[in-house]
Amino acid sequence: MSVQLSARTNLIDRVIPRSIGADVALILGGAVLTAVAAQIAIPMWPVPITGQTFAVLLVGAVLGASRAALSMIAYFSMGAIGLPVFTGAVAGVTFGTTFGYQVGFIAAAAVVGWLAQLNWQKKVSGVLASFLIGNAVIYLFGLPWLAFALSNLGMAANATAVLAAGLIPFLVGDAIKMALAAAALPLAWKYLGSK
Repeated sequence: MSVQLSARTNLIDRVIPRSIGADVALILGGAVLTAVAAQIAIPMWPVPITGQTFAVLLVGAVLGASRAALSMIAYFSMGAIGLPVFTGAVAGVTFGTTFGYQVGFIAAAAVVGWLAQLNWQKKVSGVLASFLIGNAVIYLFGLPWLAFALSNLGMAANATAVLAAGLIPFLVGDAIKMALAAAALPLAWKYLGSK
């Protein structure tokens, strides 16, 4: 038995046979990968540039929708119980400027995972599209919360200010992450598909 909502296989299923133990290990592994990527950061305020989004989308692409979403729930839960997994080795859930992005990780991992189950990860165009959609999902959660948080701090929270603080600085990094994934994932599928 496994945490499988679809009969379609994901990239990791080409390497590791499905089982409850394997699923739990992969879910926790995705959470740990995200925690490590969170420490790769360029400090900025109100939102730092980190490796988290790449890890979130990669976990989705490799694990599929259900395991990826559970992995991000595990990541969030690890931080909530006091493990230092958030950017800057921070523990505990705060409702600060980045909270919306963290919640968005769960939805984005599920969406990218679902698209992966539809075989979007086998072609460069599919990877680019799925990562673009995944990033958009993160921003759909992150930007409204950022506006709310900035407003609560008495700062400008209009669309221009929020986009300048929470979207525009990240576009180049998002493009680089999408290019890396678009180069790697189809090659991995090609290699593993021949096995």
